[in-house]
Amino acid sequence: MEFNKRVHELLNEALAEQSTLFLVDISIDLASHIRVVLDGDTGVTLEQCMRVSRHIEHNLDREEHDFSLEVGSAGAATPLRLPRQYQKHLGRILNICTESDEQIKGTLAHVDEAQILLQWKAREPKPIGKGKHTVTKEAKLPFTQIKKATVQIQFNK
Repeated sequence: MEFNKRVHELLNEALAEQSTLFLVDISIDLASHIRVVLDGDTGVTLEQCMRVSRHIEHNLDREEHDFSLEVGSAGAATPLRLPRQYQKHLGRILNICTESDEQIKGTLAHVDEAQILLQWKAREPKPIGKGKHTVTKEAKLPFTQIKKATVQIQFNK
């Protein structure tokens, strides 16, 4: 069986045993360096990464094919790539770059299978009279229009 195909099969088996985990990215280069990036509905623990790594490593024969393996989780600053990743970030602030290069920063208020809803506050001129007032703005963004989405990391004072 082809090496790449076998790695994918083993990865799918390991993920089937841990239903809260899902694959964000996998790469296998010409030197057979395997890099797997995971995420989870409730985060990813070191133990979960180790289980996936061991499942892959223990079922491949190094005598037949030499390889290196790295299994890790998507970091806090890693852009969101899959719709499933957005759900656990409800209520957090996202920085979005759309396909038309528009930058939007807002609180993730809703996620469904096709789009997200961001909300933010903005100061605008009053409709009548002088001065400005604060209004709540929102944008519905289909996943197909999102080029890059990152979670804004905030530190409590």
